[in-house]
Amino acid sequence: MRPSSLIGSLVRKRDFYAGGLMILLGLGIALKGATYRSGTLMHMGPGFLPTALGVILILIGIAIGAAALAPSDGQHDESILPPNPQWWAWFCILMSPVAFIVFGRFLGMAPGTFACVFVAALGDRSATWLSTIVLSTVVTVFGVSLFSYFLQVPMPIFTWGGGL
Repeated sequence: MRPSSLIGSLVRKRDFYAGGLMILLGLGIALKGATYRSGTLMHMGPGFLPTALGVILILIGIAIGAAALAPSDGQHDESILPPNPQWWAWFCILMSPVAFIVFGRFLGMAPGTFACVFVAALGDRSATWLSTIVLSTVVTVFGVSLFSYFLQVPMPIFTWGGGL
């Protein structure tokens, strides 16, 4: 295989882009984590975990990128996106943290959690309104009890007008 055809086939593969993105994210995290004190294994500092996770991301990115070097099965996938992208599902999943931020800021943890799960569940084509509401309620009860009561996260469960 000629080098130019190898590069051309790599550019068309999604694994190549995914591996490159993982390597870049891992490098950024590892380099930022290295600016903090890492400490020892017995007494870890604030930079230990980000640096270790960044290195793990780099290794995973290399493994994913190496999968792009494997010979293809004869099918040439020109597209980076899947054949039938589910734009609505992607939009709902990306907007659910925004819903948590807005609702959590102004109304509290319980409405923020409910809104986050509700918006994310709207992206499922097979979900009904009832199943979406039940799922959001169950996750809200579990999440609020876990984070507020057991982990004691300092965020109010209900509040009115968090302000800017």
